[in-house]
Amino acid sequence: MTKTKAEILTIGDEILYGQLLDTNSQWMSAELDSIGIKTIRKTTVSDSREDILTAFREAELRADIILITGGLGPTNDDLTKPCLSEYFDSPIVMNEQALKELTEFFSSKGRELNEVNRLQAALPECSDMISNPLGTACGIWIHRNGKVFVSMPGVPHEMKRMMTDTVIPRLQQTYQTDVIYHKIIKTIGIGESWLAELIKEWEDNLPKHIKLAYLPSMGEVKLRLTAIGDDLDALKSEVQSQIDKLLSCAEKYIYGYDNDRIEGAVGSMLVKYGKTIALAESCTGGYVSHLITSVAGSSEYYRGSIIPYHNDVKIHNLGVKEDTLKAHGAVSEETVYEMANRVREQFNADIGVATSGVAGPSGGTPEKPVGTVWIAYADREQTITRKLQLWKDRRINIEATAIALLNLIRITLPKSIEIKE
Repeated sequence: MTKTKAEILTIGDEILYGQLLDTNSQWMSAELDSIGIKTIRKTTVSDSREDILTAFREAELRADIILITGGLGPTNDDLTKPCLSEYFDSPIVMNEQALKELTEFFSSKGRELNEVNRLQAALPECSDMISNPLGTACGIWIHRNGKVFVSMPGVPHEMKRMMTDTVIPRLQQTYQTDVIYHKIIKTIGIGESWLAELIKEWEDNLPKHIKLAYLPSMGEVKLRLTAIGDDLDALKSEVQSQIDKLLSCAEKYIYGYDNDRIEGAVGSMLVKYGKTIALAESCTGGYVSHLITSVAGSSEYYRGSIIPYHNDVKIHNLGVKEDTLKAHGAVSEETVYEMANRVREQFNADIGVATSGVAGPSGGTPEKPVGTVWIAYADREQTITRKLQLWKDRRINIEATAIALLNLIRITLPKSIEIKE
């Protein structure tokens, strides 16, 4: 089956200036993907006749479907409609159905249709009108030589309604498409290059119609398997078979799939083993607690937390020994060891975890430069500490520490249960 390709054109200087975030393209490409249409390019175009016409020509050479948002308003700087008229050599004429719907729309709002708004019902003669029940700018559908141009408003809720009600169903009628199935495998605790080396043999033996992509992010690497065919159930079965093979070499790094998050995986583990947890966060300032409590049902295992940012609080509120801080400093294995154990005891939890570090961008020393962080896990059987050497960016260091601590819980808790048993 021939692959159907789409290109998305977003028109507007406000996006190029960075004044407005383009969320339309992301949503549209996901919708196209769900019906087996692959988006091959997304382009943002300025409010310029020459640039818009050039984008039309180039997109038509590459893609079967060209989806356009923006530039359909009633003012002189809205150029999409006149550019479509010029590109297709089709005069703009009044569309009676569009005029009827526009008149009814204004009437429902208790307003009169003025001449400027009336012109919004004028469309290229070669086009079909797409109704817009949520706004005044109707959409435009043009089909020529097997290629489809669709122009829609840039207002997200108006565009989404058009796509859902009209554009997606009509594209499905116009094109016979493949089925595209994605599966995301979430890994943690291993870098992209090391993971690639670990799973190389598995990757090399993937079927030709199943493609692998590496998607690294903060502390994690997502593996995306994309299968293309004509039977969704068969594709799902094949992908699961490949995941089963992957588990034999990389299971210890895999914590979830698709929309799973590490804090949710840790929460599920705590529920499974019937354990509670408490946190003492210094350099992370409560960020780990925020992640843990963002999971619905976390009250089943989350006991509470303390943010002993100042040494006085570490001593008087948490119970860290003053001698420990004097001898080793706040950012040390000895201090974080005590923090994890004291918070576990104070909150009567099964597990205590702690963070202490130099988040930056200042405060580092030659012995403890910015990015030096200690984390700890303590239960009734053992205490485990880890030293992290991170970066010079405060926000990144906080997030990276949180992920490392959650992963330490994920790794250590099952082993602790095994030791006890």
